[in-house]
Amino acid sequence: MTSSFNPSGKSQSRDDLMNWRVIPLSSNNAFMNMAIDEAVCEAVASGKFPPTIRFYTWLPSAVSIGYFQSLNDEVDVNVAKELGVDIVRRRTGGGAVYHDSKGEITYSVVAPESVMPKGIRESYQLVCGWITGSLKNLGIVSEFRPINDIIAGDKKISGNAQTRRNGVLLQHGTLLYDLDVRTMFTLLKVPKEKISDKMIQSVEERVTKVLNFGSFSMQDVSDAMMKGFTRDKEYEIGSLTDEEINRAKELAENRYKTDEWNYRR
Repeated sequence: MTSSFNPSGKSQSRDDLMNWRVIPLSSNNAFMNMAIDEAVCEAVASGKFPPTIRFYTWLPSAVSIGYFQSLNDEVDVNVAKELGVDIVRRRTGGGAVYHDSKGEITYSVVAPESVMPKGIRESYQLVCGWITGSLKNLGIVSEFRPINDIIAGDKKISGNAQTRRNGVLLQHGTLLYDLDVRTMFTLLKVPKEKISDKMIQSVEERVTKVLNFGSFSMQDVSDAMMKGFTRDKEYEIGSLTDEEINRAKELAENRYKTDEWNYRR
C-alpha cells in the first residue's frame, strides 16, 4: 500500500514518519553514493522527511573500506587506478568490500532510531529480514545469520553494516548478483602468491550469488528487493530533493573524494 508524504520542511509526527520514501535503483560513483547516504541522514534527522529506502549500484566499480580501516593496508591503490575503480571510506564499520558495477545491488535504510529496534542485533534482524523476503520473492531460501550476514545454501550472499548518529540509523548492505573473485583479490591487499585457483575456490565455497540460483536479470532482483523492502509498509516511490542532491555533491567534493577522509587512518 502506498501513501504520500509531505517534504514541506515542517516537522512530522512519529505516525507520519512511518510513511516511507522509497527511491528506486540508480547508479552513482562511490563518492556520491556515500554522500547521498549522509545527505539523506541529515534530511531525515531534520524531521523534514520520513524514513527512506534507497537502492543503487556503483558506476564505476568501487572498493569501500570500513570507517576504522586503513586504506593503504586494505587496497592496492595502483591496481585500482589501472582498473578505473573508485576507492571510498564508508561512515559504517566492517571490512573492505569490492562493489562490482554489474555484480550487486546495494541498499540503504535511513530511519529515526525511535522507529527502529534499540538493539543492534534486533535492528539488523529487522532490516535483514527484508532481504530474506526479497530473496524469497525469487524462490531463494535464505536466513539471517547474526550479526549482519544473510546466508543462502549455507553460503554468504549479503553483508550489511550500520551506524547510528544524531538520532538516525543508517544501515546499508549488498546483495550479490554476480561475483568476480579474481578481480576482488587483485584490488584488495592479498599477497599475490595467495591469489591461486585453490584460494578462489575456497572463497566460492563460502560466498554465493543470485545467479547460482537461476537465470535472473538485475531487473528481476531489483523488483524482488523493491517488493521485499516495502511489504507491509505505507510508502511512496520518491526521489532525492534538490536540497539533498546539492548537499550530496558538496559532501562528495569536500569529504568523500578527499585524501583527508580516505587516508585518515
